Amino acid sequence: MWLLAPAIGLALELRPSEIGLLLTIHSIGASLAYFPAGILADRVRSQGVLLLGTFWWVTLGYLLASGAPGFWSLAILIAIGGMGDAAWHPIATGMLVRQMPDKRGQALGIHAIGGTLAEVFSPLMVGFLLAVLDWQQVLQLSVLPAALMGTAFFFLFRRIPSRHVSTALTKGDLVAFLHQWRSRTGLLLVGGIATYNMALVALMTMMPFYSQRAFGLSPAETGIAFALAMLVGSIGQPLVGRISDRRGRFGIFAVSSVLAAALSASVLFLDTPLSSVGLLTGAMAILVAIRSSVLAMAVDYSSKHEATSMGFVFVVLDGVGALGAVFAGLIGDFSLVASFGFAAMLSVLAVGFIALTKPNA
Repeated sequence: MWLLAPAIGLALELRPSEIGLLLTIHSIGASLAYFPAGILADRVRSQGVLLLGTFWWVTLGYLLASGAPGFWSLAILIAIGGMGDAAWHPIATGMLVRQMPDKRGQALGIHAIGGTLAEVFSPLMVGFLLAVLDWQQVLQLSVLPAALMGTAFFFLFRRIPSRHVSTALTKGDLVAFLHQWRSRTGLLLVGGIATYNMALVALMTMMPFYSQRAFGLSPAETGIAFALAMLVGSIGQPLVGRISDRRGRFGIFAVSSVLAAALSASVLFLDTPLSSVGLLTGAMAILVAIRSSVLAMAVDYSSKHEATSMGFVFVVLDGVGALGAVFAGLIGDFSLVASFGFAAMLSVLAVGFIALTKPNA
């Protein structure tokens, strides 16, 4: 969606704020599926059936979106398609951290490689396809991997480990879970996770649009820069996760977030394509690389029912965090480059929130 959104914006003559709104609605749609999917995964024994359903949900949702007649119908259908994509993650990550309780950061980093590598190759594919096809045709082609995996999963879903019935989520567990996250530490952690992802989403939303509008880069060139950020970030996730398993989550989160903020803020003082796009690519790569550590930080805090915990964290990341696209777009209506200063401030604010969760804060 990150490269399709600028193409949709150019085709429909949308303002930066409307592009940000489109991406935000997509993310909010996804956030509506995360928590219910996590709860369902902690209550249902057959995890494979749940995973199978997500592939066909994605396929049908985005196919319908490709034929949407206007902005609002497109936004709603893209959000519905995003729900299927979202439902996969708490189910899959819940199983992983349940299988590897002492290596959560590393396990989540390995899981993230698949999704992030998709964000490496899909911008390249989308960028080159947009040179010869319109955005509707590109969106239709983008559902082929989900349809192929959905077909393959008809033969594989029985091999997915089932959840033991005795560990199922109860109503009392859910009440305790919600009470824990409403505490001071829980709310500060929510604030840190949300502002971290708001910074990342702001960069991912505005960098492609800024590169094409301010510097005249083609969708293919923008796709290469975006893919490079995702590639470096995805390679770094298992490594960063493993380091955080051994040496603690906060230190690596703080250093990385401040570095990403410095790179983003530097763009305010530059006006050359290579340096500006290069710095933004580096900032995105750093924030992507620490994502597995951020997820593990949240599971460490609330780990009894893994899928429910992951579902809640993904709501915070992609639901609340999606507001970064809206705010960056609104700022971009006045100054595109100022949106990167906004992303830098969010990164620093995230460090402050997480620092306040420490016992000696």
